[in-house]
Amino acid sequence: MSAGPASVLVLADDLSGAAETAAVLMSRAGSALIALSGPPYPAQAPVLVADLDSRHHPQTFDLVRGALRNAGDRRVFVKIDSLLRGNVAATVAACLATAPVVLAPSLPSAGRTVTDGVPYVRGTLLRETRAWRAVPTLTARTFPPKSASATTAGTPAARGDGLAGPATVADALGAVPSVLVPLSTVRAGHRALTAAIGRAGGRVAVCDAETDGDLDAIVAAALDADPSTHLIGAGGLAAALGRTLSLDPPPDPPPSRPSAAPLLVVVGTAEPGAVEQAALLVGHGATPIPLTAAELGEPEAAARRVRNALDGPVVLTVVGSAPPALTGILGGIVARALDDRPAGLVLTGGETARRVLDALGVTELTPLGQIHHGAVLSRSPQGHHVVTRPGSFGERDSLLRIAAQLAPHHFTSAERLT
Repeated sequence: MSAGPASVLVLADDLSGAAETAAVLMSRAGSALIALSGPPYPAQAPVLVADLDSRHHPQTFDLVRGALRNAGDRRVFVKIDSLLRGNVAATVAACLATAPVVLAPSLPSAGRTVTDGVPYVRGTLLRETRAWRAVPTLTARTFPPKSASATTAGTPAARGDGLAGPATVADALGAVPSVLVPLSTVRAGHRALTAAIGRAGGRVAVCDAETDGDLDAIVAAALDADPSTHLIGAGGLAAALGRTLSLDPPPDPPPSRPSAAPLLVVVGTAEPGAVEQAALLVGHGATPIPLTAAELGEPEAAARRVRNALDGPVVLTVVGSAPPALTGILGGIVARALDDRPAGLVLTGGETARRVLDALGVTELTPLGQIHHGAVLSRSPQGHHVVTRPGSFGERDSLLRIAAQLAPHHFTSAERLT
């Protein structure tokens, strides 16, 4: 794969993160493409984002290593969760086997920072928050294959076991060797920071960051220390890379246009905020279709309920305990309900989004812009307009604003409605 000097290959561990990263790296002058299949990957887009769907995959190390073989001369950015959920150790170990690695998971716009190597969420220790409790699948499935690398073995935090986040970024890395680049060094000036990153040697340079300015400094120093460095982080570091490469600002999403296509919102996350957002959308006219575990066991009947309600906006949610294969079941229900019709789709949570699009046969997306931070509007070759968004993102009116963008004939200005 060969591309221009400012072209980027992004490897993402889930689809909502892939779209978020594409949206902050794309520019008015340069398009982006999100690949849901491969390698090999299409080479035409300046920003190529591969969703490896690896957050809970048992072969994460091999998936990342295989994707890196297709980087060519593109700069490499690896998107992980800002809350350090998923296969962080295996992902980082695969990157470290091929190039220097700088890891900075902070996302200041969401209050997620790292100080002295300790992750915080709006000033509270990550380990003391409930951020991991909405992700019950983080058990047992996150350990990389023994054949991949001995360095990927680690602590329970590195494997994602339990419901508490790691106490430090180093804990999330387990046995992967790392060295801390503290905030004092990040803010000591370009020369000092570049030297500190360069001294990491064969270890991961774990960088503190509390602001976007800190992330800008980290990216500039990392690329000066070694242009082949693999940058690993969340959307904040991706945006810093875009600014460092002097890309044009990302485009705004296209203006809303009336459409006869149905609008279906699928809330596949247990995040309390997402549940409240769905309730607000229902309060403004969307039809709720809550599904119990028993109803999920009858997917054809559930699909008929959705199909019969699609003359207006529909919000599909799950109530009570959910089966282990929830996202796959939801994907099948959506595919049956739409029956090959193009639709406006709002998909919360990366795994939900991926399973729904897999069921619809979507293998690539063209991002068009962000409706708000993390809520990315894309178009599929089948004619679907798809908004993906991490389950933990967005204010109370998030889903309402997204619905107003996709279906203005059903919703007036979200600002007026809230």
